[in-house]
This record gives sequence, C-alpha cells and structure tokens, in this order.
Amino acid sequence: MTRRIQIPVLGGARAYVLHRPHPMLQALERQLRAIGLEVVQCWPELPAEALSADFVFFDADQGYDAQFPWATGQSPMPMIALIGSEAPGRIEWSLEAGAHAQLLKPVGDGGAYSALLIARIAFEARQSLSAEIADLRRRLDERQTVVRAVTLLAARGKSESEAYDQLRQMAMAWRVSFEDGARRVVASHDAQGGANDRSDLG
Repeated sequence: MTRRIQIPVLGGARAYVLHRPHPMLQALERQLRAIGLEVVQCWPELPAEALSADFVFFDADQGYDAQFPWATGQSPMPMIALIGSEAPGRIEWSLEAGAHAQLLKPVGDGGAYSALLIARIAFEARQSLSAEIADLRRRLDERQTVVRAVTLLAARGKSESEAYDQLRQMAMAWRVSFEDGARRVVASHDAQGGANDRSDLG
C-alpha cells in the first residue's frame, strides 16, 4: 500500500541561508518570505541558534565541512544545496554534507517552494529510516544477549530448552522483561570475569 504524502505547512518556519553576500539572494529571500518563512542570512558559518532552524540553504560551490555545527551528514533539519557549479566534486560534497534537495543558481522567481517540500519529505523519510534501523539494531542486540544468556545457563548442564525456561522464570522472579533478565544474567557473568554466581544464575 502506497503511503499518501502530506504536504507540510511551511508558513512560520525559519530558514537560514548560508551563502556569501550576493544580489541573487534577494530573489531567494523574496520567494521564501512570500511562502511565509522567516529568513536569516549568514556567512561564513552557521550560528549556534541555527540548530533550531526548520531549513538550511547552503552554498554548494564554496561550502566546507566546518561551516556546520554538527557531524557531516547529520543535520537536525532539511538541507537545501544552492548549486551553481555542477562539478562532480562539489555535487559529491553537497550530498555528503546532507543535502535533501537542491536549487540551481542563479535563483530566479521560482523553485524555492518545491525545493522546500522535497527537502522536508526527504528529511522525514531519512529520519524514519534511521529510526527503523536503530530499532532493528536494538532488537538484534537484544536477541544476541538472549542467546548468550541461554548459552551461559546451558553451560551448567542444562539443555537449551531448559536454559530458556530458566531464563524466563528468572525474569519473572526479578519482575523484569525477558530481555532485561538476559542482560542481567550476562552482566553478572561478565562482572565476575566468567565465573557464574549460583545465587544469581541459579
């Protein structure tokens, strides 16, 4: 089933434009203000308050990594590259910097609205994907912890099934989740340098 894309409301948003002073920026600012955005121009670096921005436009032609107060490609908001030179190296840099959309220079009387929408939707999709990956990694880590806890319990002469049942009973006795019980068993084993404590592991 295809997910329906909802067009976000942009009025009231704040956009930072990280670009060297240039008459072209007047056309971009006119577009953004007509859409209802508050616009802040800055160069050569983003100020700390830009961390609360809704969008960042940045110069892909003369930009560099140290301009951004976050790790490369880890922007907390949608990023739109202002591209004049289509040199492969500059396009590659803008993508690595985290561009979610682009707007070709010189900026005319159109294009900003679609760039904003595409950037917002691409940013949200990337955030959603990152959350899903983090959840999958967490679940995988939990599964690996459970396997290790069962292996530790089974090493005491129990079958895998018996060790699994013991882990479940221990978690119930401790009044914690199955996964938290597994973490407790593994942590107890590791804290003792591999020597099982019978009072904890039963």
